Formats: sequence, structure tokens, C-alpha cells
Amino acid sequence: MANAAADPEPDRHTGTNAPARRWRLGRPFWLVLGWVMVAIAIIGLFVPLLPTTDFLLLALPCFARSSPRLEAWLLDHPRFGPPLQAWRRERAIPTHAKLAACGGMALGYALFWWLARPGWIAAIAIAAVMLLAAAWILSRPVPRG
Repeated sequence: MANAAADPEPDRHTGTNAPARRWRLGRPFWLVLGWVMVAIAIIGLFVPLLPTTDFLLLALPCFARSSPRLEAWLLDHPRFGPPLQAWRRERAIPTHAKLAACGGMALGYALFWWLARPGWIAAIAIAAVMLLAAAWILSRPVPRG
């Protein structure tokens, strides 16, 4: 009987211990998804306009749910750790990252406009979305220290 008190009540619909079952299924999912985000981030090191830090930011909560050791590895990384820590701590973006992001969006838009030759409606709509994204990035605080 002591064992039954320690375990959560079985799920009425499945008759199984649903939280434990979800944990067994969820942890590998989050681990794989975290590694997929890291892989895309690594590709972003070599592919212009594909962000690296953004995908590492997406990997952090995946690793937090699956492997605290890998989460700590990302946060302690000499190159990528400081911006990840600044985002987690203060929701802050370093100035050089803001400039790189806005410059990359401007370059991407210029290439889009030059190569795709979009109509005016599409050109204005995409410019508006990029301007809103740039305004949001610029509105984030700069990390303290």
C-alpha cells in the first residue's frame, strides 16, 4: 500500500501512470529537438542570413526538459554562452548582435527585392514585417555588465 501512495493515481482513460509515461516519451523528444536546433545553428555559422543564436535559444528549453548537462554546456560555452545567458537573465541582446540582425535583414531584403523583383504589395508587406522585427530587436535592452 505504501507504494501506491507514492505513485500518482493511474489515468482514468488509459489505466497507466500518465505523467511518468509522458516523461518517458517526452524526454527523448526534447533531446532530439534540442540537437536538431543545435545542428541548424551550426549550419547557420556557414550559411549567410541563417541565424545561429536564435536556434541555440530554441535548443535551451529543449535541453532544460531533457538534459540539464547539455543545457549547462550551452550556457557555459565560451562563444555562445554569454548571449544565451543575457537573453535568459534579462531578455537582452548585445549591441553587436542587434546591428548584425538589422544589417542581415536589410541585406536579405535588398537581395530579395533585386532577385525576386516582387510586386509593390508584396515588397511593402515584407518590408513592413522586417521593419517590425527590426524595431522589436532594437527595443530589447542591452545586457548589463
